[in-house]
Amino acid sequence: MELPRFYVDDIIKTALSEDINYIDSTTDLLIDPSDVSEAYFIAKAEGVVAGLDVALRVFELLDENVEITRHTADGKEVKKGDIIAEFRGRTTALLKGERTALNLLQHMSGIATYTNKCVKLVKGTNASICDTRKTLPGLRPLQKYSVVMGGGKNHRYNLSDAAMLKDNHIDAYGGITPAVKALREKAGHMLKIEVETRSFEELNEALSVGADVIMLDNMSCADMKKAVEITGGRAKLEASGNITMENIAEVAKTGVDIISLGALTHSVTAFDISMKWK
Repeated sequence: MELPRFYVDDIIKTALSEDINYIDSTTDLLIDPSDVSEAYFIAKAEGVVAGLDVALRVFELLDENVEITRHTADGKEVKKGDIIAEFRGRTTALLKGERTALNLLQHMSGIATYTNKCVKLVKGTNASICDTRKTLPGLRPLQKYSVVMGGGKNHRYNLSDAAMLKDNHIDAYGGITPAVKALREKAGHMLKIEVETRSFEELNEALSVGADVIMLDNMSCADMKKAVEITGGRAKLEASGNITMENIAEVAKTGVDIISLGALTHSVTAFDISMKWK
């Protein structure tokens, strides 16, 4: 999986413009533009790396002659004290790009690390760990990429990817059956339909009208297990709502196909990585 260079460059340029504005009052007034230095990224904890090329691209945009040595790659696990990458370039470029590079690398690696922990907790079950659209504006591709690097899978990228009837759609249109039938009449053959359900009654209605995927919203593990039995493989089942590290293994054992967590992207803790001077 590879992120488009034009997208990455736009994100970095926006971040650098926000951070530097006109000049770097410290670096530009202190450091000789011809000065060259060497530095490195070091892991301060155990986790999974994501966004390494994105972070290093920051320095490439600031110094086209920067020399880079990678010691790992996205999707790889690192331990505390591991050197992630080394680089040599203009001192001014390294200093100006440090915070932007670390912000991206720490955030993306934080997502990959949290995702990987969830993936390991459900290992041996039928469940896949999946993200949601609860992403930071402008950063969705970076965040969803990081989920994949952690061993998870992506839900739809945007509202065009699939038709998802959530409770408000259903309430606004007047019910599951008429909403799904209306979508079937208008949608192309490639569009899948997911229906959010809050009860066994709604589950059975979604099954009877032929929903491709059914979300079990905030159901107990006992109810999810019963829902799996009722469904009998006629649709994919997605568990969502109030899922944590503490209960995710129990949720997976109910037999659901997908476990989606907004927490993978909307409230993840940054992975502790530092940039040090040689």
